Amino acid sequence: MSKFIEIKNLSFSYPGDSQNPCVPVLHDINLEIDKGEFVAILGRNGSGKSTLAKLLNLILVPSSGTVSVGGKLLSSDMSEEEIIEVRKCIGMVFQNPDNQLVATVVEEDIAFGPENLGVEPEEIRRRVDQALEIVGMTEFAKHSPHQLSGGQKQRIAIAGIIAIMPECIVFDESTAMLDPHGRKEVMRTIETLNREKGITVITITHNMEEAVCADKVVVIDHGTIVKQGSPKEVFSRPEELWGLGLSVPQVTELFDMLRCLGAELPEGVISEEEGAQLLFELLRS
Repeated sequence: MSKFIEIKNLSFSYPGDSQNPCVPVLHDINLEIDKGEFVAILGRNGSGKSTLAKLLNLILVPSSGTVSVGGKLLSSDMSEEEIIEVRKCIGMVFQNPDNQLVATVVEEDIAFGPENLGVEPEEIRRRVDQALEIVGMTEFAKHSPHQLSGGQKQRIAIAGIIAIMPECIVFDESTAMLDPHGRKEVMRTIETLNREKGITVITITHNMEEAVCADKVVVIDHGTIVKQGSPKEVFSRPEELWGLGLSVPQVTELFDMLRCLGAELPEGVISEEEGAQLLFELLRS
């Protein structure tokens, strides 16, 4: 895979008050994300995860360091047209879908982004139909988005981003407000976009079962990257994550407890399927 996002020595501070002129949030972040990669970013509240996401499409500008997307260096000196191109390249889906729904009919809501980019009507129609099909919401095209369930609303918000045709989508706590069924709906959509459509996915989440689906997991604490690697590598040391105020997948925690009780089980079990098979073999023996 080719390098898509490159972050070098990135720091960011928010404006403060007269006593504290600036509030440091991120410190010397270095991170590379390949094209088509699925990356999960973890960290306790206030660690800087969402701030990092907003730096990727110029909602915020770095205090120091650099961010490059598709080989293009992002800066505050960019023209309005260049900023629009960056935001066409990297779309964002936020925690509350109601904040991204702007129309009274689903298909009109999805068409809003392409219309504002000056896309031709015939192409808009094609993109809307395609986006609805990808998220599995074609039958709801004429519905009011505000009458849908939470999971359905979030899928419509995702469809609105898909219609812009970005190369990357950032999901900022996009399943946090959903029930388990809605969360599964959205995660299925995210995995489809990544595995079948080749869209680079960055998901910011507190849900460890969601992070297991990623190619790479990045852990941020107090504004710095403290751990990164495959899900198996990151979750193989539960005590390190607990020390950072984070949890681990339930199956990983179960296996850690069983090993403490003397069971001969491997470290780094992160999927329920693998865990069930290992427990079956243990009980059979």
